Amino acid sequence: MFNTLTKSLIGAVAVSVLSTAAFAENWRGWNIHVDGYPNTVAMDKFAELVAEKTGGEITLQMFHGGTLGSQPDAVEQVRLGGLEIGNFNLGPIGPIVPAANVVSLPFIFKDVPHMFRVLDSEGGAAIAAGMAEKGLLPLAWYDAGARSFYNGEKAINTPADVVGMKVRVMNNDLFTGMINEMGGNASPMAFAEVYQALKTGVVDGAENNWPSYESTGHFEVAGFYSLSQHLIIPECICINADTFAGLSADMQAAVTEAAQESALMQRDLWAAREAASREAVEAAGVVVNEVADKAPFQAAMGPVYEAAFESNPDLRPLVDLIQATD
Repeated sequence: MFNTLTKSLIGAVAVSVLSTAAFAENWRGWNIHVDGYPNTVAMDKFAELVAEKTGGEITLQMFHGGTLGSQPDAVEQVRLGGLEIGNFNLGPIGPIVPAANVVSLPFIFKDVPHMFRVLDSEGGAAIAAGMAEKGLLPLAWYDAGARSFYNGEKAINTPADVVGMKVRVMNNDLFTGMINEMGGNASPMAFAEVYQALKTGVVDGAENNWPSYESTGHFEVAGFYSLSQHLIIPECICINADTFAGLSADMQAAVTEAAQESALMQRDLWAAREAASREAVEAAGVVVNEVADKAPFQAAMGPVYEAAFESNPDLRPLVDLIQATD
């Protein structure tokens, strides 16, 4: 599954590999998620596998719950070598790495399996190469689910259903543009404020993945969940590029293999968490609808994409490549 990406990454750094291993005895890793979360369990497994596959020559101490700083801070620490490992969402990496920002384009992926087909092929190699140039080398991709629309009024099946609705989004021009191009009114606000805003009518709806919709209680005040899957932004296990380049070929292979095995575990755990969250909200009476045809939504995103191309024209071939991937 990961062969294309692995070969591309190892090939990209091979010229920098030292003749003898030069690695830290103990690496430190950052993760924002709490105990029991799929990513946390999988990152602990990654640490276990690193020690096992390197014969104890490399150990990894994971720090969960953002204890070593915020995600933007941790991204910089990994880039600069203050930390060796990080489990990051690609959203905050987009402003640093234009190629990574492509995954934040609304409706760029057809669904989650399509995202992984892209990441495990030429498109993923291009994103990884752009990240490596900025000091972040992705070893494997984690699932962060798909974000879909929810509100308290009606099912959303077409862009016309969004017209006039006030929808909470993350504070990002791509996401505000997405709502505005569908005729809605984008309302960026802090995530902690969304429940009360939905309850009091400050906003009509919001968007997020199944676990977030369920765990926050948003389903209690917004009982229509429409599977638009408009944002599918993956997470990665990233390593400092110089740290990876300083490993022997055998150690590079061992660390990469450990990351990829943990990614398979994380995807299984995430799928189970999503299924449990969906079952819980449906049992509570939430009305769920599939969006049968996403083409009208994708067509409406033309101006959003063009605005992105204006600031990063090199993204256009990558977008074309992703959209051409079956």
